[in-house]
Amino acid sequence: MSEPLRPDPDAGLAPYAQHEAGSHGRLHSETPARLRGEYQRDRDRIVHSSAFRRLVYKTQVFVNHEGDLYRTRLTHSLEVAQVARSIARVLRLNEALCEAISLAHDLGHTPFGHAGQDALNDCMRDYGGFEHNLQSLRVVDELEEKYAAFSGLNLTFESREGILKHCSARNAAALGELGRRFLDRQQPSLEAQLANVADEVAYNHHDVDDGLRAGLVGLDELDQLALFRRHHSAVRAAHAGLSERRLIHEVVRRMINEVITDLTHATLQRIEASGVGSAAEVRAAGRQLVGFSDDIAADHLALKQFLRERVYRHFRVVRMTTKAQRTLKDLFRAYFEDVRLLPGEHRDAAGRMESAEGEAGRARAVADYIAGMTDRFAISEHSRLYDPAV
Repeated sequence: MSEPLRPDPDAGLAPYAQHEAGSHGRLHSETPARLRGEYQRDRDRIVHSSAFRRLVYKTQVFVNHEGDLYRTRLTHSLEVAQVARSIARVLRLNEALCEAISLAHDLGHTPFGHAGQDALNDCMRDYGGFEHNLQSLRVVDELEEKYAAFSGLNLTFESREGILKHCSARNAAALGELGRRFLDRQQPSLEAQLANVADEVAYNHHDVDDGLRAGLVGLDELDQLALFRRHHSAVRAAHAGLSERRLIHEVVRRMINEVITDLTHATLQRIEASGVGSAAEVRAAGRQLVGFSDDIAADHLALKQFLRERVYRHFRVVRMTTKAQRTLKDLFRAYFEDVRLLPGEHRDAAGRMESAEGEAGRARAVADYIAGMTDRFAISEHSRLYDPAV
């Protein structure tokens, strides 16, 4: 039987898309995959990683045990990938790269969402700090242990670049080629830009759904927002007597559709107006090309501000975040003061890293362990360490 032909991963892509033929490659050279493109290979490695599986029990807004129907980091990542791929197909961008970045962008997130990140950053303030984008990169570059020939997942440069959405000049200088765009003020690929905006689209709109489900906000409050109000009114007019649950779903669905449609058209207009004809020209364009029209950008910002004030700062959420931060700070203090409390492999890592970097190395090893925890594991581990009855 003849060997099946490997499909051309660049077939049908626009000139300004990230072509696999122009990839900067991997940190460790590997024989090309026989049946898949390299960005497909990245995506598959991410899906099969331990860090990706743990996202199912990591918070988006609500702690895992608060209900089975709220978004988690895993469902959020899948939604981001769906949004990014849908737009990428229309713009003829590299879908596999968009998907890989979208699925990996939260791999380094702590338990308890941004509350956990803030707590861990406080703990690490004297040891280099903690930032979840850098931690996601650390996961795929070093912490995953799947392959005999290298640590991490050995992803392509373009996937790693997309994961690293933000970076200080100090951290960028330590990252070599990967950090150079932050120092040179260049843009990442359109695929990376798209995954970043798709992240905002997904969490803003689905936090509306979760906020309503949790009773943190009501329909009358959301009607203050033009984006919500126009679709809420249209659905009520077209479907009188619809149950509230179905009404909410229909309104949010229409909101997402309007925003994604606008994002697609506005981005295409910017691409055409910029005249970019290659991925290299995208990087040198001087500004981000993926974005909304002015009107929808204003609507989206208003929605984001509403969620910050009415959902993320709701007293029930603040109570949860306060408890979450206390939990992670207690865990960090216990492990840092006595690494014998860590499981064997993490204790060994702490010893190696402390030998190489002193207390900063020990602190980083502890942060790696805590960042990898799920919500429920962090809660149970806190009980094991601090409750004499457990």
